[in-house]
Amino acid sequence: LSLLRFLSAELTRGYFLEHNEAKYTERRERVYTCLRIPRELEKLMVFGIFLCLDAFLYVFTLLPLRVFLALFRLLTLPCYGLRDRRLLQPAQVCDILKGVILVICYFMMHYVDYSMMYHLIRGQSVIKLYIIYNMLEVADRLFSSFGQDILDALYWTATEPKERKRAHIGVIPHFFMAVLYVFLHAILIMVQATTLNVAFNSHNKSLLTIMMSNNFVEIKGSVFKKFEKNNLFQMSNSDIKERFTNYVLLLIVCLRNMEQFSWNPDHLWVLFPDVCMVIASEIAVDIVKHAFITKFNDITADVYSEYRASLAFDLVSSRQKNAYTDYSDSVARRMGFIPLPLAVLLIRVVTSSIKVQGILSYACVILFYFGLISLKVLNSIVLLGKSCQYVKEAKMEEKLSNPPPTCTPGKPSSKSQNKCKPSQGLSTEENLSASVTNQPIHQKENIIPLLVTSNSDQFLTTPDGDEKDITQDNSELKHRSSKKDLLEIDRFTICGNRID
Repeated sequence: LSLLRFLSAELTRGYFLEHNEAKYTERRERVYTCLRIPRELEKLMVFGIFLCLDAFLYVFTLLPLRVFLALFRLLTLPCYGLRDRRLLQPAQVCDILKGVILVICYFMMHYVDYSMMYHLIRGQSVIKLYIIYNMLEVADRLFSSFGQDILDALYWTATEPKERKRAHIGVIPHFFMAVLYVFLHAILIMVQATTLNVAFNSHNKSLLTIMMSNNFVEIKGSVFKKFEKNNLFQMSNSDIKERFTNYVLLLIVCLRNMEQFSWNPDHLWVLFPDVCMVIASEIAVDIVKHAFITKFNDITADVYSEYRASLAFDLVSSRQKNAYTDYSDSVARRMGFIPLPLAVLLIRVVTSSIKVQGILSYACVILFYFGLISLKVLNSIVLLGKSCQYVKEAKMEEKLSNPPPTCTPGKPSSKSQNKCKPSQGLSTEENLSASVTNQPIHQKENIIPLLVTSNSDQFLTTPDGDEKDITQDNSELKHRSSKKDLLEIDRFTICGNRID
């Protein structure tokens, strides 16, 4: 064996990639998955953002009308007599409570001075503001996690049948807790918007750059962790809520800046590059984060269509006869997005920034309100149609014909399961089209509907692929046996990703 022969062997040595075809095919599929992630992720994000927009517009458009109808029924009830044991339907009671909370918190926000808060934050150092902004983001997630529990407790306490043994502290304490929560959460979001406004108006833009870099720190904290489909669903819902909230915060910042410059349209073009930079950094961070999470955890891009079908199922099921919750509340439970504090803050900023004087101004306000109603109705119709399409594609129509679980927690009832079967005379498509257009039917009072769980909590785990070896399949089956369903993932676990 000589050096010349060794060099000749090194220069002419060959190898065949087809001897390890499965490995290289898997590597190629991973590349294709990373390339598909931006498109599939943005489909989910756009659908989720429009869901949040629909729940947000509901507070400004349909909720006042529903409150008016509920009060009208309450005032005209003596004319019709007490034919029903309830003065108001449970949904009407919840609407009145939401409206009263909204009005009280709006008047309470008048005692919070936005200008003093702005100058107080502006006088702080850059590093201190960066720490404050991070603390505000954590506090916002904690408030969102606990806030919907407070509101749900209020709604259930106010509408619970009176025949049962009292197991609560009363409606009035729950009501004051809800008012205090909405007020504090609105102040928290106002501080966030003020900090963002200070970053926009700083001369060297250093604070804005540091706040944007905080998004890239999020990649480090999530990419190199173990994720399953349920954990990724939590993160996707959190990203949807965070992106929509950032859009509303940017709107508030633009309104405050335009007011300071007497609504000069030239100043809007000064703000436009910074707004685009913040939005672009948010989108880029989400794409990179989800792309590497799916790569490191062998999750296919098709999982985002499952997530989208899960969100669509919530929308369609809320339009059924046996609906157990309002749609805006289901969005709050799923994504952690609670529209009441954000709506209080936006109304406060708009009313302080825009002065309405004269008949023409009031006419413009009325036309704008009708425009919001038209946008809400159009958005709801399009979302409902798309949701029905996604539910059919996921073959989940049969689950829509099953009523929500009506047994008490911890005591499953076999009789109720036998009684509640889908109708045999209609096809699944007819059930789907008929269920989303009818009003909910009032159920018997001896049945307790659950607020958090539903029949949709039995859904969806699809295989990641058929190209894995036997050991990977066995480990994946072990993970799936202990996995919760996607529709059980809500704001309870949205504050931090629980890693098994």
